[in-house]
Amino acid sequence: MSKIDNYSVIGVMSGTSLDGLDIIKCTFQKGHDWSFKIEKGITNKYSENWLELLKKSHEKKPKELQTNDNLYGDYIGKQVKTFIKKNNFKVDIIASHGHTIFHQPENKITLQIGNGQNIANITNTTTIADFRSLDVKLNGQGAPLVPIGDLKLFQSYKYCLNLGGFANISIKKNNKIIAYDICPANIILNYFSKYLGKDYDKNGLLGQKGICNNKLLNKLNKLSYYKIENPKSLSREWLENNILNLEELQDLEFENILATFYEHIGFQIGKILKDKSVLVTGGGAHNNFLIEKIKKYSNAKIIIPSNDIVDFKEALIFGFLGVLKLRNEVSCLKDVTGADRDNVGGEIFEPNYTN
Repeated sequence: MSKIDNYSVIGVMSGTSLDGLDIIKCTFQKGHDWSFKIEKGITNKYSENWLELLKKSHEKKPKELQTNDNLYGDYIGKQVKTFIKKNNFKVDIIASHGHTIFHQPENKITLQIGNGQNIANITNTTTIADFRSLDVKLNGQGAPLVPIGDLKLFQSYKYCLNLGGFANISIKKNNKIIAYDICPANIILNYFSKYLGKDYDKNGLLGQKGICNNKLLNKLNKLSYYKIENPKSLSREWLENNILNLEELQDLEFENILATFYEHIGFQIGKILKDKSVLVTGGGAHNNFLIEKIKKYSNAKIIIPSNDIVDFKEALIFGFLGVLKLRNEVSCLKDVTGADRDNVGGEIFEPNYTN
């Protein structure tokens, strides 16, 4: 039986920066190469209750964590069902990343809550979720997962840079790809912006008021993570253990802390971007001050695409990962994650009753 080559997909993504739940309707077509179209995308901001639940789930005991997994799966299912119904979409599958609570590949642990079976049941639609677990079981990092999409959907760029909670990059060479997390980005900028009464630092206006502290900058740039060869990935746990406990952070004004992190992020990203073109996406692509800092240290041509790709590229690629799972085609590359072999990530959940 031949595989179908046209797919209508809902992609769902929640990132570490907790901007909200991204939901997109997209289509994929397989010809000589893959092509895609984003038909509609929305970001549903989290309520205070949901922010609290997602921020504190890592502190919960297993039984409570299972409850949160079910609750969040129900939430995603209802949001997606409303999105589909409101727009009268017909879809083949839903592909949901969920929200990362634990990511400790060195301990063979990764957990994204948002129960896939619950989503399938509520939407009455085949749902694919849990994209990272298999790779971690195969001794991989389970991250980053977007490179297969960068390789297949964005072929014309040498670099694909995502400025999300963490900055991650895909680098293409000779039809192969390597990828890894570079450094913290929005997760740390948002963290210190909140002390100044803002959820995030729009266009870097807070950071621009500050002065870079060279002592803190040097300490950040000497963190051991930056000396490790890829594959490698970052997590909330790493941030807490290596940055948020630095004594230099206790004595500085928050504007100065932000100014220092902008310099740090720009330096760490810029030193990687040596030539040719880089496609920049994620929330940080809207931050002009951050882009200026990257340009300061980079020799590559920085390209910021249309807003739908900037804002929804990760949700798009998780939609694509769902299609690859459906086709039983490789989605996790051992050269990227360090796993024992290439693998097909994700678990398929079929609805077991009709809503």
